Amino acid sequence: MPIRLITFLSLFLGLTACESNFNPLNWFSGGTQDGVVLEPEGGWSSSDTRALVDQVTELKVLRNPDGAMLQVVGLPPRLGYWNAELVAENDGRPVDGVLTYSFRISEPPVATRAGTPYARRVLVAQFVPNARLAGVRSIRVVGATNSMTARR
Repeated sequence: MPIRLITFLSLFLGLTACESNFNPLNWFSGGTQDGVVLEPEGGWSSSDTRALVDQVTELKVLRNPDGAMLQVVGLPPRLGYWNAELVAENDGRPVDGVLTYSFRISEPPVATRAGTPYARRVLVAQFVPNARLAGVRSIRVVGATNSMTARR
């Protein structure tokens, strides 16, 4: 009897230390914890709330073997604008041979001074691969009050 009891206790204690399905204490344990989703109920907003830069003052297309680098300078109305990006229009596809980008920029969270035009300049760059440049005759960058175009 004591040998059976010792054998049973050693097997029971040995199995309770395991995390496998052989452990009788794991047979009816609670379910697994699912990860928490940090997504808004309606989904993420797909619209870009950033405004267009006031003026596009400079557009350079720097060619390289893999494509082209667009280098664009914009002039917002006052200091403190940030989060600048060239956003491709039409899902990055050219329309009638024109590849169009809008120069988007975020406003400063607090009121700022006007500053000099040189101090307000914002530079942004975007790489465009050769595959996207196929069939493109010109590249256009749009601001709030003007646009600039570079032709091949």
